[in-house]
Amino acid sequence: MPATDLPDGLYARIETPKGNILLELEFKKTPITVMNFVGLAEGTLPFSNRDAKYYYDGLAFHRVIKDFMIQGGCPFGNGRGGPGYSFPDEFVPELTHDRPGILSMANSGPNTNGSQFFITHVPTPWLDGKHTVFGHVVEGQEVVNAIAQGDAIKKVTILRIGREAKQFAASEAAFKKLIAEKGRKAKEMKDKAITDRWPDLTRTASGLYYRIEREGSGGKPQSGSTVTVHYKGQLLDGTVFDSSYARNKPAEFEVGGVIPGFRETLLDMRKGEKRLVVIPPELGYGSRGAGGVIPPNATLVFELELLDFH
Repeated sequence: MPATDLPDGLYARIETPKGNILLELEFKKTPITVMNFVGLAEGTLPFSNRDAKYYYDGLAFHRVIKDFMIQGGCPFGNGRGGPGYSFPDEFVPELTHDRPGILSMANSGPNTNGSQFFITHVPTPWLDGKHTVFGHVVEGQEVVNAIAQGDAIKKVTILRIGREAKQFAASEAAFKKLIAEKGRKAKEMKDKAITDRWPDLTRTASGLYYRIEREGSGGKPQSGSTVTVHYKGQLLDGTVFDSSYARNKPAEFEVGGVIPGFRETLLDMRKGEKRLVVIPPELGYGSRGAGGVIPPNATLVFELELLDFH
């Protein structure tokens, strides 16, 4: 289809040995993901692991599964590479894996998007809410179906049709701004969820929330103190990930060797005190998560009881 015949929108044309694939990109609904794809394709976002001006040009479709999808965008050709950074998911209710030709981000877990993408052969609804849909095939689904593992992405060309698409510029500053704005909104939503559920919690300057369930007495632990505690840790959805109560054995550890939110709380508690504590991700395990049971950017809820310290 000639570019002059396309409706207003943002498009990507992928040239392959089997023919061209024309994709429409959802730049209004998933601006971060589309900006990443466009910036890598046009070389306007900085990246590593690739000695080329245009990131995608020359890479292979390294993973092809019949009656499922084709996947590309790995600089190493083995599915383990990326551009040297990651960015958050953008799940939009109306963008789903509901038909052939869906363009979506490959990842290794929540908020681990990089450069790898896939295009579906068939509907794949089990991927909804796990992979960000950011476009769909407009022309060339037969090419998608013909692609074999190892076929090259010869060139990716971005087509801007109409005023809004022409104003969509993929710069590093704009990309970082979009991510920061998404993070701010996500934090506001999490804070609201916490205060709606526990309206009587006290918020500290660091962003920690707590409620004293039982008063303690005496002094407080210091940095370097060894504490004996009972605790139950859970996610906001109620999933319990650890509990000394369940083991019927208190935990003993040095105050300085725990996550910041735990440390802040313990240093403010007295012997015998019990608290409900809500720890935001930045005071918990952050973007890395922990142990395969605490996901990245998880808010943690603890019942915490200081039994003793020395």
